[in-house]
Amino acid sequence: MTDLMEQRIVAAARGWIGTPYRHQASCRGAGTDCLGLLRGVWREVLGTEPEIPPAYSMDWSEPARDEILWAAAERHLLAKPLDHEALGDVLLFRMRGGAVAKHLGLSGQIGTSATFIHAYSGHSVVESPLSMPWRRRIVARFTFPEERI
Repeated sequence: MTDLMEQRIVAAARGWIGTPYRHQASCRGAGTDCLGLLRGVWREVLGTEPEIPPAYSMDWSEPARDEILWAAAERHLLAKPLDHEALGDVLLFRMRGGAVAKHLGLSGQIGTSATFIHAYSGHSVVESPLSMPWRRRIVARFTFPEERI
């Protein structure tokens, strides 16, 4: 991905900071969840979303143990090795050992002062340090396609 594309993704994600957390929403300034943030950044950078997710509950995909979010990311984003950090990467987190991966964030800074931008339940869209407790939860890393796939 080009530096310009990386910068556009980070700028778009930062434009959502302060948007309240609202389950299943994707409206900058009004409400979003972590998937809604990714969808909103996609719309701002690439245009029309490649698919609209069906309604999902807070415990979605846990009862069936399906990696629904991971599969959707693989359909529309480009997978990359966990150790190949770049600005604007989409990070997929497993919040508890043995649970399905169901939290997303976007890399805001890389290196020793790494951050990620995410919609955090009970809060809003924030840019958080990518501290070791968060890093240990990353199970996949993706990049946006240069053009819509």
